[in-house]
Amino acid sequence: MPRPAGPLLKVLRRAVAMSAVVLVAATACTAAPAPGPGTSAPATVQAPSATFNFGTGSDPLGFDPALVSDTESYRVTRQVLQGLLTIDPVTGAPAPSLATSWKELDGGLDYSFTLRPDVKFHDGTAFDAEAVCANFDRWYALTSATRGDGTSSMFKQVFRAFSDDGENSLYEGCTVDGPLKVTLGLKMRLTGFLQALTLPAFAISSPTALKSGTADILDQTFSANKVSHYGLHPVGTGPFVFDSASPGAVTMTANPNYWGDKGEIATLNFKTFEQPETRLAALEDGSIDGFDPVTPSNFDKLIKGGKQVLQRDPFSVMYLGINQKVPVLAEQKVREAIAAAIDKATLASKYFIAGTATTAQFIPPKLSGFNNAVEGIPYDPQKAKDLLAASNYKGEELKFYYPTNAARTYLPSPEKVYAQIATELTAAGFNIKPVPVPWNDGYLNAVTSDTDHALSLLGWNGSYADPDNFVGPLFGSPTDELGMDDPQLVSKITRARGLPNGPERTAAYEAISKQLAATVPAVPIAFPISAIALSDKVASYPLSPVLNEVFNHVKLTPATG
Repeated sequence: MPRPAGPLLKVLRRAVAMSAVVLVAATACTAAPAPGPGTSAPATVQAPSATFNFGTGSDPLGFDPALVSDTESYRVTRQVLQGLLTIDPVTGAPAPSLATSWKELDGGLDYSFTLRPDVKFHDGTAFDAEAVCANFDRWYALTSATRGDGTSSMFKQVFRAFSDDGENSLYEGCTVDGPLKVTLGLKMRLTGFLQALTLPAFAISSPTALKSGTADILDQTFSANKVSHYGLHPVGTGPFVFDSASPGAVTMTANPNYWGDKGEIATLNFKTFEQPETRLAALEDGSIDGFDPVTPSNFDKLIKGGKQVLQRDPFSVMYLGINQKVPVLAEQKVREAIAAAIDKATLASKYFIAGTATTAQFIPPKLSGFNNAVEGIPYDPQKAKDLLAASNYKGEELKFYYPTNAARTYLPSPEKVYAQIATELTAAGFNIKPVPVPWNDGYLNAVTSDTDHALSLLGWNGSYADPDNFVGPLFGSPTDELGMDDPQLVSKITRARGLPNGPERTAAYEAISKQLAATVPAVPIAFPISAIALSDKVASYPLSPVLNEVFNHVKLTPATG
């Protein structure tokens, strides 16, 4: 790969270094921080005036952050809504947002928050303790008709269950202690609780808008996904006000009453370009000012064309899902054969950005719980054939789902990754039936619901620096995606979540990593490096390994600001 020269090389190296600093700091800051009071004084004096166009690889699936979990939906909702806490871009620790300070009580079973004063939602509703509790209690009370089985719900992944299974939920309740005082209660200590509150899923919506938008009635559709009227028009307290959305485009405008730094952008447009070539062409002809993600096919072209390419430190895992509800895949030898048939090294070198590391684990190496002793099942085509021959597999057809017309930060070239894996599995003796599903036609729902998928390509973007954020969502409860029922594993993950940071917790997650590598409920393939491309219009961009990138922090060159 050609090396970028001169100032561009410095920009690229600076971006990589910045993202590495954030992630390393984040891994060291999982303990409760000592927050200072926030400030409401905006850093930008001039009113925003610029129009900024940013290209994405696929459409969002909706805009109610409680009911979506995909990167593109969160990219939008991060601009519009805010949570009690955010992520400090330097240390990676939880930082003030709508809460200015907080205190742990009763050994971690209660957390008291002081809320930011004089904040209003975009519809004029006052932000206060009542609004906070209205949101938390709504999430807890979501019915199966609204949330489905809850597989993609961050509330379930953090609190384990909803009100209709209250005995197993870790959510105790939300108490209003004053106009700007609120206490959140837990039934069990969660070491990563404050980190979890930085998730975009826990952003606070206007209670007025939730009611008027009948947020729990999914009678609308966006990107083949059932949504509510509110899910088509979110209302928060963030730096941008949601304006409109249609296939291929989302428009937001600067919030004139924002309590923080208003930034330089008056109109923010997200435009979808499903193919890497069209994203690149749009950047080159000035139709957009940047895009995400960069793929290996256009990385060199961007560098040669003098564009800025900023790489995030890897904080996601790409994996092959195996659905054990398909009878033949419930046998461990069959799953081991699948793992042995996959050439991860070739996949990483051909279809991901250079430097992407292969993996046998789901927890990244910079987090406690990564087990250096776990090597997983190495690529061995003959062993794959031998394992399959010794199993009960008799050539049953396996439907292999993969997304098309989309690029994800963890999977920039899905069709090519599918083609190689399918070829290798076929060579090992598997009967593979391809099932391509356009991302915007419901791919995520297809592979996370109780359908006929046997194998599927997916990934997980880490949202905060705690090992539970990687193993909890995937394996912490039974899911339709993987179809596994392993109460012992669930019990181990639940126990590890509540342990204080230290050697015992690290050992618990290392044991979980070892068990996952041995039982192969899914095949982790790589920790992808993702990157964005920017035009010269951009002086600086708030690059984040956990994708906490809010565009009021984008700085433009003087000629365009």
